[in-house]
Amino acid sequence: MPNQQTGRDNMSEELNERQKQLKERFARERGYWSEEVMGPILRLDPDFFEAYLNFSAAPWKKGILPPKTKELIYIAVDASTTHLYEPGIRLHIKNALKYGATREEIMEVLEVISVLGIHACTVGVPILIEEVKKAGKETAK
Repeated sequence: MPNQQTGRDNMSEELNERQKQLKERFARERGYWSEEVMGPILRLDPDFFEAYLNFSAAPWKKGILPPKTKELIYIAVDASTTHLYEPGIRLHIKNALKYGATREEIMEVLEVISVLGIHACTVGVPILIEEVKKAGKETAK
């Protein structure tokens, strides 16, 4: 989308000095850089990007969880049925492997979060049975 002030597409523009500093800081504090995921946000709204960086870097600046565990948590969040963010899943799997995670550990995370969607059945089926009874539409079992 063209920038209203310049008429140019700011997604392909070179980074200005502040954006370059924020990109370097992100890579230093988070341990990676993804142009695909973070680049557009940095270019479109550096203030928002900086606020996100300040928030998301907190666990990396202090805390007791090892980097591998943090990346496994990011995988769980990005792969959960309520999020399903494919670029994040891909990025954090790469990072987890870099920090020593095994494919079996990553698979176990995916297995654990796969049951998040089960609540559609555990909540929905009893409601269905209740409403079918109320409607007098019992069905053969």
